[in-house]
Amino acid sequence: MQEKQRILVADDDAQIREVVRILLESEGYEVVEAADGQEAIRLAGGDIDLMILDIMMPGASGFSACAQIRKQSQAPVIFLSAKSQDSDKTMGFSVGGDDYLAKPFSASELIARVKAALRRYLVYGAKPQTPAGTLHFSDIMIDLEKNRVLKAGSEVFLTDIEYGILLLLAKNRKKVFSVQNIYESVWQEPYFYSANNTVMVHMRNIRKKIGDSTQNSEIIRTVWGRGYRID
Repeated sequence: MQEKQRILVADDDAQIREVVRILLESEGYEVVEAADGQEAIRLAGGDIDLMILDIMMPGASGFSACAQIRKQSQAPVIFLSAKSQDSDKTMGFSVGGDDYLAKPFSASELIARVKAALRRYLVYGAKPQTPAGTLHFSDIMIDLEKNRVLKAGSEVFLTDIEYGILLLLAKNRKKVFSVQNIYESVWQEPYFYSANNTVMVHMRNIRKKIGDSTQNSEIIRTVWGRGYRID
């Protein structure tokens, strides 16, 4: 018998949690509930396959909770919000969200979004099949247990910040991170414009140390006007 997929639903409105839980359980999912952002962070372990986070929650907003959750899980996150401005959507994606659904939403739309996100995560290989201790791309290997980087078998010595940037990009392959995304994720501080140069200097150092090229074969790709990604 196939194991049920587990979905975390975090919303400070008990009625909304109940409605979402009933909808999801009717589709055969197992639901875990959280009443605020801090509880969502605590419950977002490796056994959770998808998270539905309200944005406006006490303790920690959905955005803050997602940023913390991304340190331990790459399971898809769908934000729920009464707001539908582009700025809110942009913020949601920048902290690691995968989708955004404005309230009020229809049952069919919620289920469709959930199924699509789970399909990308579970079927197309985004979810690790084992508690993998390494990440691989190009000729680079990141040893997650020992926090070290190897290129073609030889160790590359990175600073903590450089390692954090490389790990962020490697854990989110094909996702473009702006300078602001990188700074707030790695430094864990609010972004300010002068931080642009700081991030660019660290990125240059990383590329030099891993033997990255500046041609089309580059390991860390520059997406002009948007940021950086690893394919």
